[in-house]
Amino acid sequence: MNDSVVVALDVGGTGMKCALVRPDGTVHHEERHPTRAERGPEAVTETILGVAGALAGKARADGLTPVATGIAVPGVVDEHNGVAVWSANVGFRDVPLRDLAVQRLGMPAALGHDVRVGALAEARLGAGRGRRHVLFVAIGTGIAGGLVIDGAGYPGAHGAAGELGHVVVRPGGTPCGCGLRGCLEAEASAKAVGRRYAELSGEPTATAFDVATRAARGEELARRVWQDAVEALADGLITAQALYDVGIVVLGGGLAEAGDELLDPVRAAVAQRVTFHRSPEIVRAELGDAAGCLGSALLALDSLKETP
Repeated sequence: MNDSVVVALDVGGTGMKCALVRPDGTVHHEERHPTRAERGPEAVTETILGVAGALAGKARADGLTPVATGIAVPGVVDEHNGVAVWSANVGFRDVPLRDLAVQRLGMPAALGHDVRVGALAEARLGAGRGRRHVLFVAIGTGIAGGLVIDGAGYPGAHGAAGELGHVVVRPGGTPCGCGLRGCLEAEASAKAVGRRYAELSGEPTATAFDVATRAARGEELARRVWQDAVEALADGLITAQALYDVGIVVLGGGLAEAGDELLDPVRAAVAQRVTFHRSPEIVRAELGDAAGCLGSALLALDSLKETP
């Protein structure tokens, strides 16, 4: 139906990006709300359901028909059963968000992992469109990946597929929040880059953006920190390529905002590591922070097709 829309929410630890999305991927309306995770998981759940309900009401007021709800959250997500298994950022533990949304809104719903739905959007609507095997890697506060094959995401047996950030690339290296040392996330995320530079420079407020900017200007310390992160990222990507053999790697998240300052050295570093591997094309994501909402909508539309 031409008047159909999906209620789509991309829930993060700080904020929620929300939209009404048409089946062709165009956005009819969008808005943002604070998550306020410090209030606890019950309050966050109520906020999610309340915002989703208001968006459905907005759709009807605009003469549109909301047909499904798509919600993306961080952490470990059991997409098959619609459960937010665990999320450190939001405090979820075994929250049946999909069923709660169905009960509140009275229409079908789907629950997805924030990075995996972002991967779905980039694979179908963004930088990976037209390609069969796509790996999306989000490099922000943490690092995670999403594998999309023939337009379908791969969640894994336990909803934990794509945790590329916890591949150990520097054994015995920087302690990671997961309990290991030298994880890709601890060595090459935006947070890690800013922290490393701050430690070496004595500037406690330094960020990854500062490092990228100063490295581009030729500052030696910034260049060294940036290159260390690039080398670690290349080690993670060559491991992913050995496992997945994708045709294209799409880099997104905050660190990818550096553009060619990240892409060019990463491409070179990956090329240096290639032996038996088939080199993937490495590109920057196209959808920015809209990917989560768009992917949530796609997931919800897919679930409608699967419903008998």
